Amino acid sequence: MATSRSFIFSNLFVFFIVMATTNGQAPAPTPSGPTNITAVLEKAGQYTLFIRLLKSTQASDQINTQLNSSSSQGLTVFAPTDNAFSSLKSGTLNSLSDQQKVQLVQFHVLPTLLTMPQFQTVSNPLRTQAGDGQNGQFPLNITSSGNQVNITTGVVSATVANSVYSDKQLAVYQVDQVLLPLALFGTSSAPAPAPEKGGSVSKGSASGGGDDGRDSTDSSDAERIGFGFGIRVATIATIVASSSLWI
Repeated sequence: MATSRSFIFSNLFVFFIVMATTNGQAPAPTPSGPTNITAVLEKAGQYTLFIRLLKSTQASDQINTQLNSSSSQGLTVFAPTDNAFSSLKSGTLNSLSDQQKVQLVQFHVLPTLLTMPQFQTVSNPLRTQAGDGQNGQFPLNITSSGNQVNITTGVVSATVANSVYSDKQLAVYQVDQVLLPLALFGTSSAPAPAPEKGGSVSKGSASGGGDDGRDSTDSSDAERIGFGFGIRVATIATIVASSSLWI
């Protein structure tokens, strides 16, 4: 009986030691892994079309590589919802070349991390991964009033609806419009209309080109022809008058 009690007490002692040791240890950290832009958007939902565009242009790989680079300053991504893509005119995306689709996606990405409060102090136009906004091709301007943040591109105006995701490397914001850059969708990028056949020259030109020269030459020729015809008529009239005197 005493032996049995000793066995039980010893087992209980071991059990309590094991429990105390286990509770004293911190749980093993769950491997976070590298930040993945498509995983963030898939978890948030309603970004199926933007995810598809990210993958088809391989921009998602570029973004993920930058996020996990030691020299990265973070990234800010403006993510249009599926409704935003649905509001585009039919054939808008299909009309773009592969390179233009890459530029369209890059226009939604800023090469720095911006928090909501920082939107109030940014200097416009902001630089996107599509290019510098100073040259007028990819301008992206942000205005902030209270909690409302608006984005203008020269083609569309969008509103930052809310923050989708934020950490020390990445900030993702939902926008209600696809951000269309001026270089791809602006009227300034449209080719100038072809001149009318044969060209058009204003009548008030003082020293015209080939067309005015030809018009001037034709006018002079007509004057010379009329002047010669007048001389011949005058000569005939003189002969007739002289003949009448002899008669």
